[in-house]
Amino acid sequence: MTFHEFMAINFHQFWELTGFANATWQHLVMLVVGLFFIWLAIKKNFEPMLLVPIGFGILIGNIPFNAEAGLEIGIYEEGSVLNILYNGVSAGWYPPLIFLGIGAMTDFSALIANPKLMLVGAAAQFGIFGAYMVALALGFAPDQAGSIAIIGGADGPTAIFLSSKLAPNLMGAIAVSAYSYMALVPLIQPPIMRLLTTKHERLIKMKPARAVSQNEKIIFPIVGLLLTCFVVPSGIPLLGMLFFGNLLRECGVTNRLAKTASNALTDIVTILLGMTVGASTQASEFLTLDTIFALGFMAFIIASASGVLFVKLFNLVLPKGKKLNPLIGNAGVSAVPMSARISNNLGLEYDPSNYLLMHAMGPNVAGVIGSAVAAGVLLGFLA
Repeated sequence: MTFHEFMAINFHQFWELTGFANATWQHLVMLVVGLFFIWLAIKKNFEPMLLVPIGFGILIGNIPFNAEAGLEIGIYEEGSVLNILYNGVSAGWYPPLIFLGIGAMTDFSALIANPKLMLVGAAAQFGIFGAYMVALALGFAPDQAGSIAIIGGADGPTAIFLSSKLAPNLMGAIAVSAYSYMALVPLIQPPIMRLLTTKHERLIKMKPARAVSQNEKIIFPIVGLLLTCFVVPSGIPLLGMLFFGNLLRECGVTNRLAKTASNALTDIVTILLGMTVGASTQASEFLTLDTIFALGFMAFIIASASGVLFVKLFNLVLPKGKKLNPLIGNAGVSAVPMSARISNNLGLEYDPSNYLLMHAMGPNVAGVIGSAVAAGVLLGFLA
C-alpha cells in the first residue's frame, strides 16, 4: 500500500465520522430551530433560563454523527454521558425536583387570603381536558392524548413528567411545545384577554387582600398535601415536592434548605432538564411537531380563555364591591409568575393605578396546583 493509498483510506474513514458526511436536511432544520430558541431568549428575553439551555441542547442533539460507529455520544445511546443525564427526564426525576424549588420560592399568601381564587386556577385546566378529547377524536391513543393535552397547563415540568410515564416516544415534541408556549405567554394571552373583556371589566378594582398569618402559611402546605393527594394519590411525586418545598420556606427553621432548593438545586436541575430535553430532539428520533404543536396551542388558548370567562361568570353571583377583575383569569395557567405579570401590565394599561399583580398571583399559584392535580388524574386513569 502506497502512502497516498494509506492517506486516502484514512481520510475516507475520517470523513465518514464527520458531521458533514452524516448531515441531512432534518438536522439542518433542527439546528435552525435551536438557534431560533437562543435568539428568542437573548434578543427578546423570552424565558432565557429555559430557552437558552433548550436551544443549545437542540444544537448538541442535532450535530450529525455516524450512529453505527459505536461512539456512545448520542443521547439515545446506552451508556453515553448524555443518555445518563437524560435518565432524569425519561425516568421522571427532574420534574419533582423542579416542583420542590417552585414550592420553596412561591408565596401562597394571595391564595390563602382569597381561597375562591382556587376556582379560577381550576377553571383554566379546562384547556387540558378539552385538548384531550380533541386528540382522541384525531386518532391519538388515550395515553398519547393525555400527554399532549397537559401542554395546556403551561407547565413544562408537569408535561415532561406525564409524557415520560404515558408516551415516552412523544416526550421530546411535547416538552419543546410546552416550553415554547410558556415562553410565548406574553404574545399569546393579551389578545385573548382583550377580546373576552369589556373596558368596564378591565377597570374593576379589587380590594387589597387581607394579611395572612405565619401559622396559616405553615398549615397551608400540610393541609394542601393531604387534601389533594387523598383525592389524587397519583399526583404525589409533583404535589408532594411542591408542598414540601413550600413548608421549607414558611416554617422558619429551614431557611438554608429553602434557599438551596429555590436557588442552587433549581438552577442545576433546570440546566440539566433544559439541555437534555433539547438534545432529545435528535433529527433521527424526533417526531414531527405539526399536530402536537397545534393541539398544544389549542389547549393553551382554551386554558387562557376558560380562566377569563370563568371570572366573568363568577362575577354574576358575587356581590357588588367583591367582584373580580376578569384580567386575572389568564393567570390560572401555570406559567408563574409571567401570566400574573401580564394581568398586572394589562390592568395598568387601562388604569395606571390598578395594580393586579398580587390578586393575579392567587389563580397563578392555584394553576400550579391545578396542573399537577390534572396530571395526577390523567396518570391515574391512563397509566
